[in-house]
Amino acid sequence: MILPYSEASERNKAPIGEVLRSLIPAEPFRVLEIGSGTGQHAVYFGHLFPQVIWQTSDVTENHLVIGARIAESRLANVLPPLDLDVDAAWPSAAYDLVFSANTAHIMSWPQVQAMFRGVAGVLQADGCFVLYGPFNRNGAFTSESNRRFDASLRASVPHRGIRDLADITREAEKNGMNLYKTCPMPANNMCLILNKLG
Repeated sequence: MILPYSEASERNKAPIGEVLRSLIPAEPFRVLEIGSGTGQHAVYFGHLFPQVIWQTSDVTENHLVIGARIAESRLANVLPPLDLDVDAAWPSAAYDLVFSANTAHIMSWPQVQAMFRGVAGVLQADGCFVLYGPFNRNGAFTSESNRRFDASLRASVPHRGIRDLADITREAEKNGMNLYKTCPMPANNMCLILNKLG
């Protein structure tokens, strides 16, 4: 089976890994990834953090690819994907950190809101939600390439689009989280570190 391959995931995995390194301790740690996609991030981070149990998840149609990439990696600490639709039932387990890359601009805004509610329900007290992707600041695009990307998203599916940092911050606060840090990333992206308040 020739597995789908994401150039974007390959490019951003190392910078994201450095952000995660600052948050993940040396002792055992549980991470839930929302929207594991091709499984490339899961396998890379599973190698990078052998002490972490990395739980993949996605909608059902992406499970075959994710499962095949995990099997190919032979990593025991990366778990097969859970069926996770942000609008439906969430896992009952608790996690130390939740990670999601390039999902907020693909989901509708009500789905983004559902994601925050779900994350708040599965995060341990004092846990982190790390959200990666492009974000606007104060209603403005941070680059011309992001403006073009947003236009292409909305042209293909009207409910998609780059979200504003202020809206993300308000949604986090509604769900008992605060924006701890924004980390600039390559290609005009950011990693948002959102802490669940104890």
